[in-house]
Amino acid sequence: MNPEQFYPYLLRCKKVTIDSRKISKDDIFFAFSGENFNAALVAREAVDNGAIAAIVEQKEFEDVQRHIYAVPSTLEFMQELAKLHRQSLGIPVVALTGSNGKTTTKEIIHAVLSQKYRVQYTQGNLNNHIGVPLTLLSLKSEHEIAVVEMGANHLKEIEHLCTLATPDYGYITNFGKAHLEGFGGFEGVITGKSELYDYLKKNGKTLFVNQDDPLQVVKTAGYQPRISFGTEKADYVFKSFSKDNYVGLVYNGFAIQSRLTGKYNFANLCAAACIGLYFGVSVDQIKTAIENYTPTNMRSQIMEKDGRTLVLDTYNANPSSMTESLKNFNTFEGSKAIIIGDMLELGDESGKEHTEILTLAEGMDFDEVITVGRHFRDTGVSPHSFDSADELVFYLKKNSIRSRNILLKGSRGIALEKILEFI
Repeated sequence: MNPEQFYPYLLRCKKVTIDSRKISKDDIFFAFSGENFNAALVAREAVDNGAIAAIVEQKEFEDVQRHIYAVPSTLEFMQELAKLHRQSLGIPVVALTGSNGKTTTKEIIHAVLSQKYRVQYTQGNLNNHIGVPLTLLSLKSEHEIAVVEMGANHLKEIEHLCTLATPDYGYITNFGKAHLEGFGGFEGVITGKSELYDYLKKNGKTLFVNQDDPLQVVKTAGYQPRISFGTEKADYVFKSFSKDNYVGLVYNGFAIQSRLTGKYNFANLCAAACIGLYFGVSVDQIKTAIENYTPTNMRSQIMEKDGRTLVLDTYNANPSSMTESLKNFNTFEGSKAIIIGDMLELGDESGKEHTEILTLAEGMDFDEVITVGRHFRDTGVSPHSFDSADELVFYLKKNSIRSRNILLKGSRGIALEKILEFI
């Protein structure tokens, strides 16, 4: 069985899944096995539950009569099938990557483009070597455009994802100090993320560029087609404003208020508005999309609880995003407490980066500073430190945070959202 032979199954399936628990009628199941789980064992059960076909790696589980097919590599087969499907449909694909703000920007771009087009986009953070193929395989004939998020923690990963999605347009949110361990330092981050630029340039595709980001300007200098946005001297010019801790933008005198906090989200809003305008979405439609978009994914999410304002930003953290979050939160009026969790995957730079964040926090107007995780603890300068979120929960059951505003910011692995109900 090869992807071309299997393709008719894809055209008549309802969805593709790698989770046997989510099988429903007319699905396709790809069996991915882990260290303690052989997914091929449930392939027959998947077919019994209504799947029209299943792909496994172990030849002994193949059952052609029941449309269970064995291939040398489930992953490679799924990737090749996704590539074939993307090429067959031929709709425009907008790809984006970057160190910070990828998912938020992707969500807003989807909201904006959906005002005019039938859009498919990356669900959640399915942005890796498995998630990107799943996104491509979810495309249907009725879709008119796709927005594909690409994540990476090492070199050549974005390059590979581009060969699958073959994007027509691309945008890099920024270059920050994320996944330093895997990329081998900040220069490695720049090289790795720029693999999207490299692909687009090689294939004569269109770049969207934040003119206010010097690195983006340098990396794309002299290239065409290149669509720029920024606060001046750009194809699309925007101005920023803030109200009640929320950021907004102004385009041609037209003010658009978002429900996102942080000046760092201004560029994300501008990127979505720029892409929308380029694709013919009206300013009124962009206003509707942005003003109705409410973050619910633990990214720059503002919550009100018992008369206090909580900023929940616990899905990801690195030195760049942590710095911007602290600077933004420092502008909030009233007493302020920060609960910050370890920044992971920093390698040899971890100690220095965690120390610099605490030094930054000490120079700001915070009434309470609490850290969670051993990296912050090991700096020896953390004023109020806990090894884990569970340890902090135990403390909060007996002690309350007094401040009017509270920021929760940390890497996904720290799971700071555990403490929400105890604040």
